[in-house]
Amino acid sequence: MVVVFVLAALLVVGVLVTANWYVWRRLFRDTTRAPGPVRRIGAAVIAGGWVLTVGALVAERAGAPFWLQRALAWPGFLWLALSLYLLLAVVAGEIVRPLLRRYLERRAAARQARATTGAETGVEPSASPAAADERIPAGTAPPQTSDAPDAPQTSDTPDTPKAPDAPDTPSSRTTDTTEGADGSDAGAANPLARPSRRLFVSRVVAGAAAAAAVGTVGHGTYGVLTGPKVKRVTVPLARLPRAAHGFRIAVVSDIHLGPVLGRGFAQRVVDTINSTQPDLVAVVGDLVDGSVKDLGPAAAPLSQLKARHGAYFVTGNHEYFSGAEQWVAEVRRLGLLPLENARTELPHFDLAGVNDVAGEDEGQGPDYARALGDRDRSRACVLLAHQPVQIHDAVDHGVDLQLSGHTHGGQLWPGNLIAGAANPTVAGLERYGDTQLYVSRGAGAWGPPTRVGAPSDITVIELASRKA
Repeated sequence: MVVVFVLAALLVVGVLVTANWYVWRRLFRDTTRAPGPVRRIGAAVIAGGWVLTVGALVAERAGAPFWLQRALAWPGFLWLALSLYLLLAVVAGEIVRPLLRRYLERRAAARQARATTGAETGVEPSASPAAADERIPAGTAPPQTSDAPDAPQTSDTPDTPKAPDAPDTPSSRTTDTTEGADGSDAGAANPLARPSRRLFVSRVVAGAAAAAAVGTVGHGTYGVLTGPKVKRVTVPLARLPRAAHGFRIAVVSDIHLGPVLGRGFAQRVVDTINSTQPDLVAVVGDLVDGSVKDLGPAAAPLSQLKARHGAYFVTGNHEYFSGAEQWVAEVRRLGLLPLENARTELPHFDLAGVNDVAGEDEGQGPDYARALGDRDRSRACVLLAHQPVQIHDAVDHGVDLQLSGHTHGGQLWPGNLIAGAANPTVAGLERYGDTQLYVSRGAGAWGPPTRVGAPSDITVIELASRKA
């Protein structure tokens, strides 16, 4: 088992080193003519970024002083996102690179053809045929060219003849290596022009890749920091009585308060939830990334949550990395009602909650029999469970609707492909037999405070009675 772990770790390290060397090569080596400070600075930036990323991850999990976690988290986690999109942009550049070179080559060839045509006719390439006719008076024979065998000298100063035995050296020929402003070469047939064109293409592609990566991460970070948007979904339940038709549940998951997202972010989440005027609030796990000592003040705005039937909480896997028992006590102090493998009977349906599967290592895993075993199955039941994979147990226990989070919708595209391989549903509403599953993308972000292709949300679930 240890050998397998070591081999897997070496494989991951090898892939990361290769990927970063490739990024360095395309962004710094291929855009410079020779070794120098630019290449060294590029290597230092890439290596330093990964040192900060590893430092941020280790500091968070090791419980380092909170000031150190915050100092490392912003640059370290942002570099993690930026490096991903630099790699993707550089790979996409491999498609653009040959197309751009071909375009420049054709453009240079066209210029050379026009220049050659002008030389043969004695007319500048930009001159029109009408202009060429104006230069030759009517009835006058065209002048003989130097290619004629007996062409006389037309200049007052005769050309210096070339010695019969003089070798045909490069100095005796005209070589044009001028590079155009657009990176194309005036002498397309000259092999010396090709390195200039390659350098120009490399710089254009590298610049575009860097701009695309920075723009993508910047936009995704701005979207997270401005707070989640409200999403509304109607879910019909067969056993819901007519009196409960239109009951609104505000579902929020994966807030991830920590070294990056703090009290200000929590306040925005609370204000957004309260603005929807829900009947009930469901916080379905991954509230924090850190201890109560460090993040208690950041979570304080949760005490302002307002709902007619209260606010409920279940644990996520990150609570078990952060001291689940202490956080359960803290959210209870803030006015939320933890559902630890428990159920409460609301006026028109049952609301149950189970612990996250990560609690199994601490003997606090989900217990469906305790939460659902003795309930009246004629009543509708809504289950709060952090991970979508818990849906199969919900189906076995006759749950009508399970509310989950955990996936972040992938958070950073193409992370949705990985999330889809590990979860039955990545985001949205799906049906499993007689049970429906709704998965929220979450309000915050883990690691990089960035989302790409998976916008954050707070979902208002409106229950609908089929009897209405």
